[in-house]
Amino acid sequence: MARPSDLSMHNRRDRLDPLPELGALSARAPLAEADLTDGPTPSMGWLVTGPEEVRAVLGDTERFSTAPPADGSRPVQPGNLIQYDPPDHTRLRLLLTPEFTVRRMSRLRPAVDAVVADCLDALEKAGQSADFMRYVAWPLPGLVMSELFGVPRDDRAELARVLKVSRPAFRGRQVQMTAGAAYLSYVDQLVTRKRRDPGDDLLGRLVRDHGDDISHEELVGLTAFVIGSGVENMASMLGLGILALLENPAQLAQLRQCPHLIDQAVEELIRYLSIIPTASPRTARADVPLGGRVIKTGDRVACSLFAANRVRPPGTPPDRLDITREPAAHVGLGHGIHYCIGASLVRMELTSAYLAVLNRFPELRCAVPPEEIRFRPQAPYGVETLPVAW
Repeated sequence: MARPSDLSMHNRRDRLDPLPELGALSARAPLAEADLTDGPTPSMGWLVTGPEEVRAVLGDTERFSTAPPADGSRPVQPGNLIQYDPPDHTRLRLLLTPEFTVRRMSRLRPAVDAVVADCLDALEKAGQSADFMRYVAWPLPGLVMSELFGVPRDDRAELARVLKVSRPAFRGRQVQMTAGAAYLSYVDQLVTRKRRDPGDDLLGRLVRDHGDDISHEELVGLTAFVIGSGVENMASMLGLGILALLENPAQLAQLRQCPHLIDQAVEELIRYLSIIPTASPRTARADVPLGGRVIKTGDRVACSLFAANRVRPPGTPPDRLDITREPAAHVGLGHGIHYCIGASLVRMELTSAYLAVLNRFPELRCAVPPEEIRFRPQAPYGVETLPVAW
C-alpha cells in the first residue's frame, strides 16, 4: 500500500518538474497501490508510472475499460470520447477523424495565423506587464475552435466566457456548475441550428455527412467535448510553453537563432510539460499481470503520463528541456485508441503561436519573479496568469 506521502502526488508537481516522491515511487516499481483521488475520501487503485506499463494499459481496450463505473461516482456524458469503449468509441471517432487530418489542418493554417496575429496585437496594445493568459493563451484557442466549428462571431465572446468560468476551481463550485450548464445549453442550440442549416464548417459537415449516424445528445456532447478540451488544453500549453522557454534562456536563444527547430521544440514541450498528468482512469475487465503485480478484475487503474514522460531511472541525469532532442516516443498526447484526435491541430496551433510570439517580442520576459507565478493543479496543469513584458 502506498505511504501517505505518496498519495495523489501523480497530479501534483514542483512548478514544471515531477515531485521527488513520484520519482521515488516509480523507482520502487512501475505500478503501486495508491489513492487515486485528491479529495478527502480515499479511492484506492493502481497508479502506473513505468513507460512500458503505461503504454500497455492505454493500448489494451480488451482488458481495460474507460467507461465510468456503474456506481455513478462519475456521471456518463453522452459524446465524451474518453468515456467510450469500442465499438461506440470507434463509431464516434471515425466521424471526426477525417476532419483532423494534417492536410485539412494545413488549410486552416492561414486562419490560425490571423487569429494569432490579432491576439498578439491585443497583448501589445495592453501595454507592458500584460497578462499573456488573458490576451493570448485563453482567447486564441477559443477563436480557433469557433472558426473550426462555425460559431457565429457575435457568439464567440460569450462562449469563451462560459468556457473559462466552467473550468475547475475558477470561482465557486456553484458558479462553475452554472457556467457549465450555460455552455452545454449554447452547444445544444448551435447543434440544433446546424442540423437546420449546416454550413461549410466541421460541425456542418458532420451534420450533412453523418447526421443520421449520431443522436442529437451524442452530437451535442461530442461537440462540447472537442471544443472544451481543445480550448482548455491549448490555453495551458500556450502559457506553460512560453513560461518554460523563458525559464530556459539557452533553449529560447537557440530557438530564436534556429527557428527551423520549431517542430522539434513543440514536440519536446508537449512531452516536457505533460499538461494532462494522468490519463482518464481505467477499470480492469480481467485479472492482468503487469510489472510484477496482478491487477484484479474491477480494480481502478490510473496511468501517470507525467511520470512516463519525465521520471528518469535512479542514477541517470535528471530530465531537462532540450529542443534539439530527436522526437522520442512520449505519451503527452495519450496513447492507443484515445490518442488525442486533434494532435495535428495541436501541433499546428502551437507552431504558429510560438513562432509568432518570438518574432513579435524578441525581448519577451516574465514581468514578475518566478515565485509570484501561480500554478493551477487541476488538469490540464497550467498557470493562472502570466504577466509578461518586452
